[in-house]
Amino acid sequence: MQKIIMKAHKMRELSLTELRARREDEEEALQNMKFDQAVAGQLENPARITMTRREIARLNTIIHEKENQ
Repeated sequence: MQKIIMKAHKMRELSLTELRARREDEEEALQNMKFDQAVAGQLENPARITMTRREIARLNTIIHEKENQ
């Protein structure tokens, strides 16, 4: 389940469609992690939630930049 965190300069090379798809995947992964944490009481790597939230924020920023160009 380990996903590689993409650097912002690599994200900027992706198309708007690819960025939106990746954001949807990250949001789904975040929901699954939150659900697992609520049901099981713990995660294998709780810091992964924070990293995923930051990844979503990074994607939102880049999507916003591309839309306003």
